[in-house]
Amino acid sequence: MKKITLTFASVVAALAAVAVALVAAAAATANTKDTTITGAGSTFVSPLVSVWTPALGQAFGYTVQYSPVGSGAGIAAISSRQVDFGASDAPLSPDQSTACNGCVQIPWALSATSIAYNVPGAPVHLNLSGPVLAGIFLGQITNWNDAAIKKLNPGANLPDLKITPIFRSDGSGTTYNFTDYLSKVSSAWKNGPGVGTSVAWPTGEGEPKSAGVAGAVRTTSGAIGYVDVYYAVHNKLGFMKMKNRAGKYVLPRAAGIKAAAALDTHPAKDGSLSIVNPPKNKKFKNAYPICTYTYVDVQKNSGSNAANIKKLLTWAVTTGQKYGPALIFEPLPKPVVTFDKKQINKIGS
Repeated sequence: MKKITLTFASVVAALAAVAVALVAAAAATANTKDTTITGAGSTFVSPLVSVWTPALGQAFGYTVQYSPVGSGAGIAAISSRQVDFGASDAPLSPDQSTACNGCVQIPWALSATSIAYNVPGAPVHLNLSGPVLAGIFLGQITNWNDAAIKKLNPGANLPDLKITPIFRSDGSGTTYNFTDYLSKVSSAWKNGPGVGTSVAWPTGEGEPKSAGVAGAVRTTSGAIGYVDVYYAVHNKLGFMKMKNRAGKYVLPRAAGIKAAAALDTHPAKDGSLSIVNPPKNKKFKNAYPICTYTYVDVQKNSGSNAANIKKLLTWAVTTGQKYGPALIFEPLPKPVVTFDKKQINKIGS
């Protein structure tokens, strides 16, 4: 057998190499575990982000700190570089895009806005059409036993009860989705309050954030409000079956969201998409008409945290999508994911 001789110098060199490797590995682990990524914005997407947060911690050692302050505040925060990402349910307006000065917009989640209500004795899912909904928020339809509502719900118990519309008092992407829909189904709304994250409401009461709207609907007899479907379900609220353009009454559930998503799976150059009020044809017969993509906005120049932000976003639009269905968020269509990866690659230090 060949004899192996180790010199003192060779042993020292080997031990030194091992020590260097261990220190490097420990440093890499420490750096990952010390990584904090901050975000702010959409309350709509907050339930999904809250589920992503521990999963990201387990996968990469990241600490994600997200503040659900509303879409408008989220856009302001990323524009002023106070956070690593801003989340909004409305695409950036031209002025916001200019103010953000280098922001990349990425559609990263997909869900729907429900029309929640509190009508004692009424069915859990009343039928409603877009024009009647617009009439309610325009202040033209003021009681639950109005003939227009009764016509859509033959035989339903509809009391002589005042309708109290509840709307978002803060800048909200959910408001954008809701008013975008109303503008598609009502010329009076389009030429009046119009579309925006904040509008001049003709009637009703304002509440901050999704939780505020849901809470007000839950505690106000006769109330109606718009809120992402997770909050309606979580607060055990009744919510409408909305009449789509195919004439079918549809709930904001998986099938209805998936059908609406097919309306637009190829984002515009700026990353925006629109899936409100799909047309009347066989392809969209099961579509829920008030669906929306929700966006994350990130600065192209994200400094020393750029690589970590890119890793987080890539995970969110791929692996992270599996967490959505339990919260009534549907996985992104493949073409949207392909676009997202190209957008994420634009982020650098």
